Amino acid sequence: MARRVFSKSSNPFLKEEALVRRNFEGGFSSINADRMTVSGAVNKTLVLAGIMLLTAVFGYANPSPLFIWGGAIGGLVVVLITSFKPTLSPVLAPVYAALEGLFVGGISAIYASMFNGIVLQAVTLTFAVLFMMLFVYKSGMIRVTDKFRRGVVMATGAIAVVYLLNLVLSMFGINMPYLHEGGMIGIGISLVIVGVAALNLLLDFDAFETGERMGAPAYMEWFMGMGLLITLVWLYIEILRLIAMFSRD
Repeated sequence: MARRVFSKSSNPFLKEEALVRRNFEGGFSSINADRMTVSGAVNKTLVLAGIMLLTAVFGYANPSPLFIWGGAIGGLVVVLITSFKPTLSPVLAPVYAALEGLFVGGISAIYASMFNGIVLQAVTLTFAVLFMMLFVYKSGMIRVTDKFRRGVVMATGAIAVVYLLNLVLSMFGINMPYLHEGGMIGIGISLVIVGVAALNLLLDFDAFETGERMGAPAYMEWFMGMGLLITLVWLYIEILRLIAMFSRD
């Protein structure tokens, strides 16, 4: 049962770049409105991470399919609503963080019950990737150009389609071959997904700076923070799966 729960689960992730760029192209014309800043967006991200940590601890201590699926589906619904109504971000972003914490905590508990020390390893690697990509972005080793952004968004969309197809097939008892399975091919696919998730961090960092530069309204700090949290959750879950593959093999 435990294996079925986490093998079928998929963390919701939607990127904010398309909406942000659409708003930036039109410009933010409200002169007197409060503006977002990078430091403000970072602070909001930390608040969201704190909320998620609290509910993740609860979900970890009380693993339940209700929390896992409720958190995943509820989080996805909140993300969809926020994507169309970013003005609601100050309210919906904390709700998303709380729901996603239940999902992350429950999934982590399942993996921890089968692989000793896997959660600590996954958390450590997730933060390592986060800071490595921040260094790469700040150093200019990889520049977020329009071509780069399109490539990452297309790759992310392709992975999302594969996840959705796998979820639909799993309802009929069919599992997509090699996806989140062991063996060289499965590990290779997982490594590619982790790589794409890591590249999405560069888009998030760029969105923070672009928002400040273009004078985005203050509520976008919550929106940007939520986008970064979505990427981090996706990255963490994929790293969990990858470590589990290596542990089985």
